[in-house]
Amino acid sequence: MTLVRMSITTAMVIGALVPMRAQAPAPEVRRLTVDEAVRLALVNNLGVQVARIDPQIQYLGVAQAQAAWSPTWTSTLQGASVDSPSNSFLSGAQGTRTSDGRVTTTVGVDQALRWGGRYTVGWDGARSTTTNLFSNFSPQVRSSLSLGYRQPLLRGFSIDTPRQQLLLAGTDREIADVTLAQTLAATARAVRYAYWDLAFSRDSLDVHRQSLELARESLRNTRARIEIGTTPPVDEVEAEAEVALREEAVILAEAQIATTEDILRALVFDPAEPTFWTLRIEASTLPPFAPAAVDIDLASRNALERRSDLRQLRARLEAADVSLRFSRNQTLPDVTASVDYGLTGLGGTQFVRGSGFPGPIIGQTERGFGRVLGDLLSHDFPSWTASVSVSYPLGATSQEAVLARARLQYAQQQTQLRSAALQVTSQVREAGRQVQTNQRRVETTAVSRQLAERRLEAEQRKLAAGTSTSFVVFQVQRDLAQARNNELRAILDFHRSIVDFDTVQDAPLR
Repeated sequence: MTLVRMSITTAMVIGALVPMRAQAPAPEVRRLTVDEAVRLALVNNLGVQVARIDPQIQYLGVAQAQAAWSPTWTSTLQGASVDSPSNSFLSGAQGTRTSDGRVTTTVGVDQALRWGGRYTVGWDGARSTTTNLFSNFSPQVRSSLSLGYRQPLLRGFSIDTPRQQLLLAGTDREIADVTLAQTLAATARAVRYAYWDLAFSRDSLDVHRQSLELARESLRNTRARIEIGTTPPVDEVEAEAEVALREEAVILAEAQIATTEDILRALVFDPAEPTFWTLRIEASTLPPFAPAAVDIDLASRNALERRSDLRQLRARLEAADVSLRFSRNQTLPDVTASVDYGLTGLGGTQFVRGSGFPGPIIGQTERGFGRVLGDLLSHDFPSWTASVSVSYPLGATSQEAVLARARLQYAQQQTQLRSAALQVTSQVREAGRQVQTNQRRVETTAVSRQLAERRLEAEQRKLAAGTSTSFVVFQVQRDLAQARNNELRAILDFHRSIVDFDTVQDAPLR
């Protein structure tokens, strides 16, 4: 009785689970063409997203190098008070000390220029008070304007450190752009590879299923012949073994579809999507074979102009040339011309003294800050200085060693570029030959598949007439399945070689 109740309970549980499984939502299916897959990958692929950041970093490097020519504004406000003890009757002290107070304001602009020069503009104003008897102003207002310019005439004239850094940052930015383009080309190639692999896996599954159906049909025919006594019973075992073998091939083909689907999924879709792992991808079948004409000479010329690795080497050669120019310039004498020009104005409360030394104060006049600024504008009290300085080390210098090293590095970059150009041409020629080879393979495997189909038809007729055996028929069926897979593989390799031939003109194959 207990066993009966347990059986009833188990049946109820199973009955409750069946509707739940039936209500499970079917996985979402996404149909993609190969071009759609490439477009999605160029947006969602994590490797592409990482590669897109590097050019932005290098753009900021250029902005950082350009900041060397931004003007610098400075301003200072300072107050000071000094009490000095009297140490002489000429110190001007009234009593035992002399008190001086001062408030100073300075404003200046300093900027390096793109041709190596540098200018400075400064203005300062000061108000000071003193108890010194000998001073003719208290409070005293003073203002001055200064202009200065420095220009290297040899070393640092055609190129200097800021200009070198800007040029190097520009080449780094160019390399980053080329690297991004190379990543995009490599990703597009990987997506096309994965897409055609998925299409091949589905077509290959169809081939294995057809082969399984042929084996099952042979098993049915064998059993029918055993029933009428025209075939010994042992042939049924052979037919069942063949069916089991081809069922295994179908299972492996289905697993291969899941594997290739995951590869394409990781390349194309955003992992943050909730349906990332449950989404089913349906790729179109392998496109029909169409012969393609390849111009290897034209492709080689295109690759020498467009290949990303060659463009990177050319950018590095430009960077080496910049370093060579800078090193050569640093070996020149340091000759610098300088010009300074200044204006001064003075005002405040001026004492009027009588006769004697220092003379009693008999009056005072006021000279305001406006008149002080007027002195500056009217150039009443100018001063200027012009100079040329020359500096050159005697004997061997480190700059000469740096220059020799830069020359060697430049020659090395030139040799690397020539070597890479030779390798690129070889790779393009090999990719072109692969297209031609796979094209002939498709034609040959198509003929082999047709002959295998005709052979199977002949063996089946011979088996029906009793002049063949099930073993031979099974072998011919295997040969047909292999011939169909060989044709599919040749078509897949042909499309891959077309992808490689297009990609190798823009980026290296890795």
